[in-house]
Amino acid sequence: MPLQVDGESRVHIAIPDITTLRIGVLCGGHSPERPGSLTSGEHAASEVDQATITGEPLPVAKEQDDEVFAGTVNGTGALRVRVERDASDSVIARIVRMVEEASETKAPTQLFIEKVEQRYSLGMVAATLAVFLVPLAVGAELADSLLRAMTFMIVASPCAVVLATMPPLLSAIANAGRHGVLVKSAVVMERLGQVDAVAFDKTGTLTEGTSQVTDVRPLPGSGLDEDELLALAAAAEHPSEHPLARAVVAAARERGLALSAAEDFESTPGVGVRAAVDGRVIAVGAPARLLRGATDAGFARAAVLAAELEDGGRTAALVAADGVPVGVLGLADRLRPGATATVASLTALTGTAPVLLTGDNPRAAARLAAEVGIEDVRAGLLPQHKVSAVKDLEGEGRKVLVVGDGVNDAPSLAAAHIGVAMGRAGSDLALETADAVIVRDELATVPAVIALSRRARKLVVQNLVIAGVFIAGFVVWDLVGHLPLPLGVAGHEGSTVIVGLNGLRLLRDRAWQRAVSEGIG
Repeated sequence: MPLQVDGESRVHIAIPDITTLRIGVLCGGHSPERPGSLTSGEHAASEVDQATITGEPLPVAKEQDDEVFAGTVNGTGALRVRVERDASDSVIARIVRMVEEASETKAPTQLFIEKVEQRYSLGMVAATLAVFLVPLAVGAELADSLLRAMTFMIVASPCAVVLATMPPLLSAIANAGRHGVLVKSAVVMERLGQVDAVAFDKTGTLTEGTSQVTDVRPLPGSGLDEDELLALAAAAEHPSEHPLARAVVAAARERGLALSAAEDFESTPGVGVRAAVDGRVIAVGAPARLLRGATDAGFARAAVLAAELEDGGRTAALVAADGVPVGVLGLADRLRPGATATVASLTALTGTAPVLLTGDNPRAAARLAAEVGIEDVRAGLLPQHKVSAVKDLEGEGRKVLVVGDGVNDAPSLAAAHIGVAMGRAGSDLALETADAVIVRDELATVPAVIALSRRARKLVVQNLVIAGVFIAGFVVWDLVGHLPLPLGVAGHEGSTVIVGLNGLRLLRDRAWQRAVSEGIG
């Protein structure tokens, strides 16, 4: 079987070229001697992390006959999977095809100066020949005509014009790279300044992709306060490898709570954990599973509280002691530092608030969007739906910048005017597809690099004006009067040096700090 075992209890479904898989029967169960190991006689069950495909931040419970996506990561259980489709029909293969199609349909671009450079050079050669031949035709001396033509060719040469573009853009690229943004080409740096709309992915982009405890709600009559409830839950969850378990334990440690030892630990994928803590059997898990079939008033109160948290976009975890609910925990994906400020900065820079494009559920997406200040929320999207959303924005005449990290973001990164990938958690496909990479995952660098690009474009215009003034002045002087050749050479080289030095100003750290200030608005 194409499975890669990682340690004693983790199995990675490492089949990037295989399609949707279906879980079959595997001798399974859990033994207290080896948490997550399997004993005979039960069906396979586990929780699968499929965030890179769907954008869901939490693992999804999988049992017999469920489908799993190729390229996703299994949790603590063990699965036997059956390949049911050809590799060319896999989710990964379809995403790769969408990336290729988006890249092919994206119009090739080049720097502005490259569009006119060849025509200008040919025109200059033709004009030089005319300056030489026309005076000869009307009886001028050969030496005078040759000298005037040579001087004209030197002062009309496009060296300063060509150099007007590259130093500012290359300096901006180098400066951005020093501050954690890898811009892949001068064309990308130029296009960044044209952006007037931004679309964010949610999980792993605006959020860190890791959960944190946001609510600790003891039930009335439980006799527990918040710290006691959290300490019980964390003690039971401590042996677990589940992301929510790690979040609960981290929350208890942040509060400095002492955790009792857990005995007879048992973990059931899709349900939760159960362990003996201080002589009580503590269960922590999904409310829908732990409350199933119960009619007691305490269970009803727990169900209402869990529903309230879930309606607020949080993941609810019920805590029960000796079979009686004692409280509910609320957990949510951790927002990246500076996410709210970044959204505000981009709104000021582009004149419109960013859009949220996510495969996560609408409630979680709406909660996060309200927290960071995004109003346009499009949730539950598959990769092709994200591409459609980007094309809709571009159909309105917008230059869209998309920020994402997962495999499911790659097609929209390719389709956008500019695609930016998160460097640390980004998938290989997203990093390869993106035009720029945020190496340190600092969202604040997004508005800063846009502002830096706009500053570079202003310097390009300045340089073109400087070069144009020098060329036009010396050309007129040469044609109307008599421009000495040494003075023409000095003027031509001097203008080239001035233009180059002006562009190199963007290498200074002060240029980045200014871009950060402009990005903040």
